[in-house]
Amino acid sequence: MPSSPASIEFPPDFVWGAATAAYQVEGSPLADGAGPSIWHRFSHTPGRVRDGDTGDVACDHYRRWPEDIALMRQLGLTSYRFSIAWSRILPEGRGRVNPAGLAHYERVVDALLEAGIAPNITLYHWDLPAALDDRGGWLNPDIADWFADYAAVLFKALGDRVPMWATLNEPWVVADGGYLHGVLAPGHRSAFEAVIAARHLMRAHGSAVLAYRTLARQQIGLVVNIEPKYPASDSAADRAATARADAQMNRQFLDPALLGQTPPEMPEVYGEAWVEWRPEELALAHQPLDFVGINYYTRAVVRDEPGAWPLRAAPVRQARAMHTETGWEVYPAGLSDTLAWFQRRYGNTPLYVTENGSAFYDPPVADAPCRDGLLDDPLRQHYLREHVLALHAARASGVDLRGYYAWSLLDNLEWAHGYSKRFGLVHVDYATQQRTLKGTAALYAKVIATGGRCLGGR
Repeated sequence: MPSSPASIEFPPDFVWGAATAAYQVEGSPLADGAGPSIWHRFSHTPGRVRDGDTGDVACDHYRRWPEDIALMRQLGLTSYRFSIAWSRILPEGRGRVNPAGLAHYERVVDALLEAGIAPNITLYHWDLPAALDDRGGWLNPDIADWFADYAAVLFKALGDRVPMWATLNEPWVVADGGYLHGVLAPGHRSAFEAVIAARHLMRAHGSAVLAYRTLARQQIGLVVNIEPKYPASDSAADRAATARADAQMNRQFLDPALLGQTPPEMPEVYGEAWVEWRPEELALAHQPLDFVGINYYTRAVVRDEPGAWPLRAAPVRQARAMHTETGWEVYPAGLSDTLAWFQRRYGNTPLYVTENGSAFYDPPVADAPCRDGLLDDPLRQHYLREHVLALHAARASGVDLRGYYAWSLLDNLEWAHGYSKRFGLVHVDYATQQRTLKGTAALYAKVIATGGRCLGGR
């Protein structure tokens, strides 16, 4: 764990935010003329999501956003990162614009600005319009143009008011969970499809960046999830397995975006399924970015495992470590390591930690230990404290880190886990939609108010 320095302070312009994703919090997925998404379809397919949970209501954020912005103000957030539901804007995924869907996000953006909270919009957080999935989704090469057209609608409507945009959230999860292992929407399981989807995701990213440069003038970037890989031993086999795992998860998308190349380990990972990118595809993906967002939750200690498809690598659970409800090791040093690694490999592109948080069991509010009206969650508070200290350590080492977004503002639908995992700063009673601040929310508010000084000298 990072040791607490005698003094700690972040600069006054450091961004302190929280993040959500449309399908996880909004509810009302078909309201006001919206079309269905692949997550609406996936969650309504029996056996796909734990306990048959869906995003039909979720946190009802689509209707309760004024209440939730008031919570953001109470915490002192300076930014709110959220995603747009593509099928609210374009119910068929392309062509006809839905004015009611666009007006909803315009109201949210204007209210955030009035509250002094900078909107940070993610164009794609996994909820592809079902109509486009029917046309092949991320397997159709035309999707790069579809995505750019969708992005252009939003840039024209909101580009003058939104200072930060991200094209994609975690393209690795889209390709790996949705097309390689089939545990996330659209639920496919094919190495050949995963390779195609990954390439088209990055072509779409590049196309959206080009559209932004034409239509808007603030900041646009890419958000990736990084899980640093550490070899389980010094053996050549474990080190090679670690390199394969690192290439497939951490470098498969960053290398094309920032270096204009693909990792050399990719043919070894995917074998006959791998297709080399054409030069024009690499050139399209390799666009100048204003920032990169890093989503960090845990690390992986990796060993060689010949039977593990397709990586021939497997994580080793660390027996003496703390783990969250999702089974992820609590390892704050991995965040500092990740940020330093990024700078060494990719240079001084400005960085934001765009997601970081932990799922721990929260009892129902009526049964929960409360202090000063807060739901007490000491393990989550510990997680936040140690990871903020890791941010400070990275900045002290010279990393150009400009902001932090806690995941998540609200408890929400944790994808295929349904409502069984709670990451929120704010507890949500899904039956009543009552919001209750957790101890972690109070700690985060204090961190924001003091610029981190409250964590020094422990």
